[in-house]
Amino acid sequence: MYEYLTGLVTVVAPQYIVVDVNGVGYKLLVANPYRYQEDQTKKVQVYVYQAVREDNISLFGFTDQNEKKLFMQLINVSGIGPKSALAILANPDHQGLVDAITNNNVSYLTKFPGIGKKTASQIVLDLRDKLTNESSSSLFATTQLAVDATVNSELKDALEALAALGYKERDIKKVQKTLMKEEQMATDEYLRQALRLLN
Repeated sequence: MYEYLTGLVTVVAPQYIVVDVNGVGYKLLVANPYRYQEDQTKKVQVYVYQAVREDNISLFGFTDQNEKKLFMQLINVSGIGPKSALAILANPDHQGLVDAITNNNVSYLTKFPGIGKKTASQIVLDLRDKLTNESSSSLFATTQLAVDATVNSELKDALEALAALGYKERDIKKVQKTLMKEEQMATDEYLRQALRLLN
């Protein structure tokens, strides 16, 4: 239901933060509440996952979409609940976590609270192929699709949309060369043209 909330952090507690959005305070369970302590004077954007159970509705907060995505993959593992997933994500080295999963490093995973050998093995079993297939670099990339500096913003957005859809970079580069010869157009038109060329 919720994608993100934008507002002021009014409370930082050991397990959660409260984000005031136009006078409504949302309690968000987060991996490390104290990283929001410095943000209490300016608006923040926190990505949100809503968990609904028979007796409880909880909101979980994340600094970005990648952290949220990793959380959602973790809670789909048998034996990992939302609180365990948050405990794992409290470690700021998310790339190290992804590497441990893809390299079958069970001993790394058992260092997290509540994660025994059996659960760690289940994490590897359930997530290794998913993380390898989508490439951990796409989860925690510091740069987006490398695009020529001369490309206009509309074409750049269309090319990044292709990357998000899962097209390979070499195919996107071929399409880019063709589209750069065309007159400038809107992003959706670029995207339509690109999809036509790819198909």
